[in-house]
Amino acid sequence: MATPHGRLRAFGNQLIEVHLWLREELAALRENVDACLASGERLRDLRVHCLTFCSALDRHHSGEDDGAFRELAGRFPELGPVLEELRRDHRLVEDSLRRLETLVGALDRETDPVEVRRELDSLAALMETHFVYEEKRIVSALNALDVPGWHGSRPAFLRTGET
Repeated sequence: MATPHGRLRAFGNQLIEVHLWLREELAALRENVDACLASGERLRDLRVHCLTFCSALDRHHSGEDDGAFRELAGRFPELGPVLEELRRDHRLVEDSLRRLETLVGALDRETDPVEVRRELDSLAALMETHFVYEEKRIVSALNALDVPGWHGSRPAFLRTGET
């Protein structure tokens, strides 16, 4: 959604779209784990899918921490406590992603595949709570932002796999 001058609009609405995409990607990863658990095959595909998802989620949160949250804090200082809570969530998600990558990397050796599913379930619950809170608390502020550096190209926190 761009103006004639190439400015991206409604950053908060775009954030919701990215969250929907990440939810869909996580659901697909969970299905991939279930298929792998059922057949015991396709471990390489599962690893690649997991690493791709983990990278996308990390890029999203790093982009928020390094860009979006700084812009929001400068324009809306009253959001400081909310942004700090979201950063704490990001660290919890990062820890879960690290555990997941370790588990998936050792699937054919010492990891019980059920542990992978448990970690994914935990990550899904954490992400859902985080996304809902974030959407309720910062979407309208993001929609009010006009950041010149974001004109014409998507900032990291608004990128999906296709962009």
